[in-house]
Amino acid sequence: MDKKIEQIRKWVKKELGFESSGHDYWHAFRVWKLAQIINKKEKANKFVIEASSLIHDIADRKLNNNDIEKGFQKVKKYLEKIEVEKKIAEKILFVVRYVSFSSDQPKNKSLELKIVQDADRLDALGAIGIARTFAYGGKSNAILHNPEIKPKTNLTKKEYKKHKSTSINHFYEKLLLLKDEINTKTGKKIAEERHKYMLNYLEKFKKEWEGKI
Repeated sequence: MDKKIEQIRKWVKKELGFESSGHDYWHAFRVWKLAQIINKKEKANKFVIEASSLIHDIADRKLNNNDIEKGFQKVKKYLEKIEVEKKIAEKILFVVRYVSFSSDQPKNKSLELKIVQDADRLDALGAIGIARTFAYGGKSNAILHNPEIKPKTNLTKKEYKKHKSTSINHFYEKLLLLKDEINTKTGKKIAEERHKYMLNYLEKFKKEWEGKI
């Protein structure tokens, strides 16, 4: 393993090790692993892929009092501290700024952004995605479900950032939309299976909620 990647991994573990919203170190670890799997086919810059996938949530607005710029500057200073080459650091920072679902997207995505974005979104799907949804719901004081509160599936990015909903509605307002926003062929294949798993879960949840056997 590259020495700087190991430095970054340890720093992220220190910063996010006890984060309880589903955006913890182990989320970063899984994104790191998934991004490397996707990159075996895509052949983007390996260091940029590994560094940005590990570091991406340090700048997340949810972990910085809704201030992504504060988190972005934290990442920038850290990359300078460990002496990452300026051009490489710029590529990492580009990924970090635009990787989030709620971010306005650039006209020209780098291949590295596409890959890390796919890996991040894949970790919001399937069995892990279900677990993270309820972890985040608990952290943000969202109620589990209320059938009288209907999901809003056409929110703008600005509306989404301010929107408060139920944990079950989160599936319809975000997670079930992710499959169609995956960038790479490898990511799409993984997303299909995880998407189906979530649909099956929601069907079972509805039956149990209604008291059906």
